[in-house]
Amino acid sequence: MAKLLKAIKRVGEHYPIVRGMATYSVLWPTSNLVQQSLDKTRDKYDLMESVRYLVFGTFATAPTVYAWVRLASIIVKGNTLKHAIYKAGLEQIVFAPAAQTQFYLGITLLEGRPWAECVQEWKEKLIPTWKVGVCIWPLVQTINFAYVAEKNRVVVVSVASFMWTIFLSYMHHLDQDSLPLFLRSKPTVSNRQSQAAGDAMADIRPHKLWND
Repeated sequence: MAKLLKAIKRVGEHYPIVRGMATYSVLWPTSNLVQQSLDKTRDKYDLMESVRYLVFGTFATAPTVYAWVRLASIIVKGNTLKHAIYKAGLEQIVFAPAAQTQFYLGITLLEGRPWAECVQEWKEKLIPTWKVGVCIWPLVQTINFAYVAEKNRVVVVSVASFMWTIFLSYMHHLDQDSLPLFLRSKPTVSNRQSQAAGDAMADIRPHKLWND
């Protein structure tokens, strides 16, 4: 057992992406299970949903985060606080929209939903998700880029993303009409409101403005 643990540690040290994938393989399905437990509309856990988060977090998100961390260090060279702020800001402009797009399209495709539905969810939720992320991730990533060794940055991101993935899972199950107004990507009218408006229009009758 001791030799096995040493071998695992050695692989993690030589291949940071493997360490990141291993971390995401635990944190992402766990985050989804936490979100499910907080969802009062559910009467039981959907374990297949958590499996999808495991697969997506391990084989899509972790490699993407690893690639971005390496790329950011190449684009902005330096490890001072100023460089870290530049990297964190660049991330919100370049990487965050791409990563959130990957999540909404990927997780819905894994559910077997039609492409049109995947794109519709992405259109409705990308901007609201980005609005929340831009309030959180710049601080996390500034600390990460400034004070954490590069080989450990994917792990730091994965730990921070535990709470973030709970939020993503929540957003994934949320209807556009249920979003707070300040988070909506565009003004929407609920189905009930649309039906009420239609009924009101149907009751309108032309009125004579003069007698024949």
